[in-house]
Amino acid sequence: MSGVLSALPVYAVAFVFVLSLVVTVHELGHFWAAKSFGVAIDRFSIGFGRAILSWRDRAGVLWTLGWIPLGGYVRFSGDENAASVPDQNDLAALRAEIVASEGEAATSRYFQFKPLWQRAIVVAAGPFSNFILAILLFAALVMIFGEPVAEARVRISSPGGPAQVAGIRDGDLILKMDDTPIRGFADLQMYTRLRANTPIRIQVDRAGTVVQLTATPAEQEIVDAVSGRMKVGMLGLGPHPDMKFEQKRYGPIGALAYGTERTWDILSTTVFYLGRVVTGQIPADQIGSLLGIANTAGKVAEAGAEGGTTVPMQVFGSFVALLSLAAFLSVSVGFMNLLPLPVLDGGHLLFYAYEAVARRPLPAQIQAVGYRLGLALLLGFMLFATWNDLQRLRVFNFLGGLFS
Repeated sequence: MSGVLSALPVYAVAFVFVLSLVVTVHELGHFWAAKSFGVAIDRFSIGFGRAILSWRDRAGVLWTLGWIPLGGYVRFSGDENAASVPDQNDLAALRAEIVASEGEAATSRYFQFKPLWQRAIVVAAGPFSNFILAILLFAALVMIFGEPVAEARVRISSPGGPAQVAGIRDGDLILKMDDTPIRGFADLQMYTRLRANTPIRIQVDRAGTVVQLTATPAEQEIVDAVSGRMKVGMLGLGPHPDMKFEQKRYGPIGALAYGTERTWDILSTTVFYLGRVVTGQIPADQIGSLLGIANTAGKVAEAGAEGGTTVPMQVFGSFVALLSLAAFLSVSVGFMNLLPLPVLDGGHLLFYAYEAVARRPLPAQIQAVGYRLGLALLLGFMLFATWNDLQRLRVFNFLGGLFS
């Protein structure tokens, strides 16, 4: 137990760093887009709860640092009244209030009265800032440190397993899986893990001859050093002793292209994975929560510190590793916020789509019901994901052991 408790500060700091970076950039996306359109902004907050640090800039925006470092928000002027869920009557009341106190010209500064296309851009800017952050982080890391690539030359690690049954042999070089090029052994593992019980068309180079095969990964439970217990697809392949290894180097343009490709790969993989969960092809118990992110952040920080001969080198190694994790998480946060739930950015965009077609906002009562349902779904999803993490990380077993 003492080992677990001693590691908690590392896990907490790593988690707060990664989450704060991703969320702050998300909210800055909303902020910068709103500022570019002249929207009046009251507050920009990093974290929730009572402010432990605050200051007001020349534009009158109150910047605060909350004591609960689990998110953040931008509050536009007028967001605290009925126009937060506006219909035509609410907007008319808000306009009259603004005109009475500030004059007719002041209405153009309020988010609620901006043209629809500007409001849509402000809302979409948050998720897309997350994608840009991921691209830049991946690009910076690969430009500075390069990319270690071990070719996808394989050997049979499980005799009689799916790979051997499909006809894959020791020394085969995997070129493609379905229509996806496989650049290295890590790509092979990632592609296979997400496709348990799903046939994969595999193109291999066998001593200069291209061979087409089909293999179906078997579902297998593993204990991952970072993610804990999980079910994945396995072909029964391992790295070949004669595989080639290289440290690829990138210039600025190549690094940006790599970052863009990597971000798109993560995004498409996320969509594919959730699609399999929704259709019941893989169990939903693999979905994780903030608890899982905290565990992953701590494990990544520890792994990054390994090999450092001094404390500064260990801290630097953890920092670099956490930047890579932040890039992955940023893609996920951007995608999740685009889902069409009313409490998320995607829900706002859905309401704006209705407004564009109907030429009037959705009635406030319907919007309010939508927000309540969306919030209930989101909270239910978070509770379910947290339960998964508690099970996967064997927290209940640990707690039971304390009292047995």
